[in-house]
Amino acid sequence: MAGKFEIFQDQGGKYRFRLKAGNGQVIATSQGYSTKKACNNGIESVRKNAPVAPVDDATANPA
Repeated sequence: MAGKFEIFQDQGGKYRFRLKAGNGQVIATSQGYSTKKACNNGIESVRKNAPVAPVDDATANPA
């Protein structure tokens, strides 16, 4: 099974999404959005930008 986005409402009534791997494990959770439409826009942004997003390894040069 492929991964999936799951939209839910938190206890404060904000819309959030979580990205689940094919095995059901949560691999990412969003910020809170005031509307479901804004939450869907957040999902679309991840879909659009994630394939080309660079990895910034903050552990590469520890202080």
